[in-house]
Amino acid sequence: MGSKVNRGRFFEDFKVGEVIRHATPRTITAGDVALYTGLYGPRFAVQSSVAFARGIGYARAPVDDLLVFHVVFGKTVPDISLNAVANLGYADCRFLKPVYPGTTLSAVSEVIGLKENSNGKTGVVYVRSRGLDQDGTPVLEFVRWVMVRKRDAASPTPEAVVPELPDKVVSEALGACVPAIDLGSYDNGIAGSPYRFGDYLVGEKIDHVDGMTIEEAEHQIATRLYQNTAKVHFNQHREGQGRFGRRLIYGGVIISLARALSYNGLGNAFHIAAINGGLHVAPTFAGDTIFAWSEVLETSAIAGRSDIGALRLRLVAAKNRECADFPLTTADGKFDEAVVLDLDLWAVLPI
Repeated sequence: MGSKVNRGRFFEDFKVGEVIRHATPRTITAGDVALYTGLYGPRFAVQSSVAFARGIGYARAPVDDLLVFHVVFGKTVPDISLNAVANLGYADCRFLKPVYPGTTLSAVSEVIGLKENSNGKTGVVYVRSRGLDQDGTPVLEFVRWVMVRKRDAASPTPEAVVPELPDKVVSEALGACVPAIDLGSYDNGIAGSPYRFGDYLVGEKIDHVDGMTIEEAEHQIATRLYQNTAKVHFNQHREGQGRFGRRLIYGGVIISLARALSYNGLGNAFHIAAINGGLHVAPTFAGDTIFAWSEVLETSAIAGRSDIGALRLRLVAAKNRECADFPLTTADGKFDEAVVLDLDLWAVLPI
């Protein structure tokens, strides 16, 4: 019975070096963009206005970077994390090409690391995933690691392979997704912020002030939008008996909410060029209110570009706590109990 259904892979099913081609390709439509906006409310002008985007050099308004990320991520779930306990982190994520409505995205992953946990019941799987357009051209590449259940705790422990990952994406790689920008046509007033690349200083912290409460229906719709089928997000019959007694919110929902909130203070940071690393520090559930703040870690020119610069930002999301005091760690170095996301990214701004 049920031999034709996909029950997902367990830790024992992964082999280092294995390449997995994921089903199914997904064409991104204007409807997807509208629904994404309805779920998170991002207000960055380049993605919001065709006229603004065309005026500064884009073919038309590109799809939000994180919508592209989530759709590609969702393609990988049935083969990588259907039986996941949790998605743990990201590294070396690079956005390689603008994506516009009408583009068809597919995904392929390579298993680059495996490490069984000491409890013998779970293990961590490391994969490098690529998102491709309909022509097979890469538009996105990232590494993630995920904790996956073992089918049988008595099964042999594989040799541990933990990949070496860069601390950050080099600045030379940050301009690939942005066409030449007409700075004379970039209207700060329409974009909603007077602050450009040169107005931010290393060490500066920005409380994004606003908060958004997550409703049960919203995170369910968001995760279905990406065709992410991980059981921990949907199956209350199963998760009600688990550790938390309720469904976990997909971590990408928190990333998108934090990014949308960051508009207030970083309104001209119109493009995420790369994600250097990220951790889902604690679980989030429906009813939690998300706040966010950013710290400028580094500023960088981009090789061959005189129109844009990049800010390396630490984007932190906290639940049920405003961020005026910038919660992050306690005196003993542990994360503050309110912190749910710690994300290190490069954002592009006009000069």
